[in-house]
Amino acid sequence: MLSFLMPEAASTQASETDAIYLALVGFSLVIVLLVAGLIIVFSIRYRRSVRAERGPLPVIVSRELEIGWTVMTLFIAVFIFWWAASARLSALPPPPGALEIHVVARQWMWKTQHSNGAREINELHVPIDRPVRLVMTSQDAIHSFFVPAFRIKQDVLPGRYTETWFQADKLGSFHLLCAEYCGTEHSRMIGRIVVLRPEDYGRWLSVQPQSDDFAREGEALFVATGCAGCHALSSKVHAPKLTNLYGHVVQLSDGRSVTANDAYIRDSILQPNRDIVAGYEPIMQSFAGILSDGEIQSLTAYIRSLSVTPGENAAAPGQRSPAMVPGGAIERPNSAAPQGGQP
Repeated sequence: MLSFLMPEAASTQASETDAIYLALVGFSLVIVLLVAGLIIVFSIRYRRSVRAERGPLPVIVSRELEIGWTVMTLFIAVFIFWWAASARLSALPPPPGALEIHVVARQWMWKTQHSNGAREINELHVPIDRPVRLVMTSQDAIHSFFVPAFRIKQDVLPGRYTETWFQADKLGSFHLLCAEYCGTEHSRMIGRIVVLRPEDYGRWLSVQPQSDDFAREGEALFVATGCAGCHALSSKVHAPKLTNLYGHVVQLSDGRSVTANDAYIRDSILQPNRDIVAGYEPIMQSFAGILSDGEIQSLTAYIRSLSVTPGENAAAPGQRSPAMVPGGAIERPNSAAPQGGQP
């Protein structure tokens, strides 16, 4: 329908977005035609050269009719709001098992990294018919990740994570743009998303130069930056342990409760004195200016690998997931030390 007026649709989200857009355009067109028609009729009927009665207007509609069309207009507005809002809110969380890819925006390029460590610049290769979750941050200005064919646009902000997801349902190459003015070379911050068959994507991924995956990079940083000296299970420093932390509720010293997600871990690394875990002292130093966004993403992936998010089964009741200790050895906790979430 009206495909010649619309950009190419290549994702599962595109059809619903287009339906909402066309409904809004259609409703607006009806209102415009009605108002324009009345203007034309009145202009002809009551033009200056016509001898028409111009006294007080007679009552041509009843109060009930006026109330009726006012209520109908309100109902249409509320329905449109409900339809658009429910469609967007239901599409926020990615489906289970989504392929996770990290994106770092900077003036003026898109840097992407796959879970096995393969990196791309201004390109992103993904398999068809599989949901892809993008975890994004910016190194400088505000950017906006925009793929017209997928009907997705998400602001990418410095100092925090934002997320979006898509599921491509058409093979090919699709434009990737920055939709937020980010500096003098903003118009050149472009790229492409290449959608491949699953077997082609597997072959492409296998021949890419690979570094360690996110969790392994994070594990190395965990030891190299001294995090293991306080947060490992064998540490003698009274610091929160990271085993089984990610995705769980953390009690703070001021009585608040927070969920240990990507944003919480990032804030705990950069602003460790903001959210103090109950039962612990604010002794951790800030790593702002020491760790890059990519390194924080790797540490987050490592902490996530130590945890079992609610609903998953990884250990028998009463047991906890293994945690890494300095030197790369795996150790299982044998004490009931209080668990916290401040890395």
